[in-house]
Amino acid sequence: MGLYGSAPEAPDPQETASAQTATNIGTSVANNVMGNVNQVTPDGNLTYTYTTQKWKDPLSGKEYDLQVPTATQTLSQQQQAIKNQTDAAELNMATLANNQSGKLNNLLGKPIDISGAPAGGNAGAIGLPQYQQFGSGPQLQTSLGNYGNVQSSIAGAGDIQKQVANSGQIQNQLGNAGDITRSYETDFSADRQKVEDALMQRLNPQMERDRAALETRLTNQGLQPGSEAYNRAIDEANRSSTDARLGAILSAGQEQSRLAGLANQSATFQNSAQQQAYNQLLGSGQFANTAQAQQYAQNANNMQMGNAAQQQQFGQNQAQQQANNAAQQQKFGQGLAGAQFGNDALQQQYQNQNTATAGNNALQDQSFNSQQSKFNMQNQQRAQYLNELYAQRNQPINEIIGLMSGAQVNSPSFVPTQSNPMPTVDYAGLVQQDYANKMGAYNQQQAGMQSMFGGMLGFGGQLASLSDKRAKKDIKKVGELKGHGLYEYSYRGKHDDGKKHIGVLAQEVEKKRPDAVSRRPDGLRQVDYGALFNAGRRK
Repeated sequence: MGLYGSAPEAPDPQETASAQTATNIGTSVANNVMGNVNQVTPDGNLTYTYTTQKWKDPLSGKEYDLQVPTATQTLSQQQQAIKNQTDAAELNMATLANNQSGKLNNLLGKPIDISGAPAGGNAGAIGLPQYQQFGSGPQLQTSLGNYGNVQSSIAGAGDIQKQVANSGQIQNQLGNAGDITRSYETDFSADRQKVEDALMQRLNPQMERDRAALETRLTNQGLQPGSEAYNRAIDEANRSSTDARLGAILSAGQEQSRLAGLANQSATFQNSAQQQAYNQLLGSGQFANTAQAQQYAQNANNMQMGNAAQQQQFGQNQAQQQANNAAQQQKFGQGLAGAQFGNDALQQQYQNQNTATAGNNALQDQSFNSQQSKFNMQNQQRAQYLNELYAQRNQPINEIIGLMSGAQVNSPSFVPTQSNPMPTVDYAGLVQQDYANKMGAYNQQQAGMQSMFGGMLGFGGQLASLSDKRAKKDIKKVGELKGHGLYEYSYRGKHDDGKKHIGVLAQEVEKKRPDAVSRRPDGLRQVDYGALFNAGRRK
């Protein structure tokens, strides 16, 4: 019995299964009848007839009539006449073929005579062509005479200046700007431990008192160690104690971080002062090196001017050398052209000889191809003669085979029907879903009532609650729990907290369970819900 009465009754599995079976059989029979469509075509008809067959459900014992179809195919009047004539014609042809096959004994008993066949071609009479070979090529000129020496060196134009005069020493060191602070005190674990110990000395006695009070209160509510409600309350208390200890550890860690931060700030300030002194020394060194670099640039400029004059003299010497080499190259080119002209004439003469040889070889190929064509024609004539003999021998056999194969009757072409099958109703699923919906609504109502009822039933709320009818307004009965009426209401006057509550009326409870009702100092009645519900109802 819940806050809103009993839970919905679960459906009977056997009744649900029996109803589902009946639904499935009815749908199957309907689909069977709808799917078997009688058809009428120009070549014949297709007709379905049904016979009734009994089937007994082994689960429920009910009997069902199943419709078993029989398909009957009939030919049209014209096709039936063609079939009758074809059957008679096939019988006549089979008789004629049987008579003709007797003549094959004499025909196949004689071997094929090929004595009159034309003679085949003689491959030995074909002579191979006699090809001419190409002669060796002419002797070509492959070298040229000496046309003078190439000038490969240039007269000296003076020495190149490779060094710059010394312009002073570069300052590459700085004075000492002070030591960098590389470490500072970070281990404040002793200070952190002091803070943590101080906090835990204050927390431990209080948590022990709270734990003892909780165990006493749970025992007074009738909750035994090991029960779900008892373990849940103890677990919540353990989490609260753990949270308090973690808070103390966190506070101690924050104090340790604060002390480490102060040490870090001190070291950062010392390094900032050392960096400023270093930057001042660095600026002084950079100024001195800038003056030295300016003097070095002036010396380098003088050296570049001297090298430019030396480069100009070298260019004039190089131009004279290139002019001499160009004259030698021109004379060499004229000699090379004369040699190439002589080689081209010899090459032309060689190609003329090769062309004549290729023409003679082509005539030899033509003679060979003519002999080969004559050989192929003789073989083709002989093969044609043999094919005629084979045809004369095979023709009677082919005629008998043709007589034995008759024409076929056209079978009716029926249209493939695509009826829309009736889907099976999921009766069991609908029953289960309806039960699940009712059970879900019931559980939702119970959860809502339990949520509004709050902690007054001994799950963390106060044991005694103000329940006097005189302190309540807008009272409306919403259900029962263990024989006691449950009401929705709001408090009056100074007790009004602006919320809706669910509970009992002290005046009604006092009639059945006076031990669960007591009076407050202001005279109003209050109900001990732990004694009223958790300890069980007493008659």
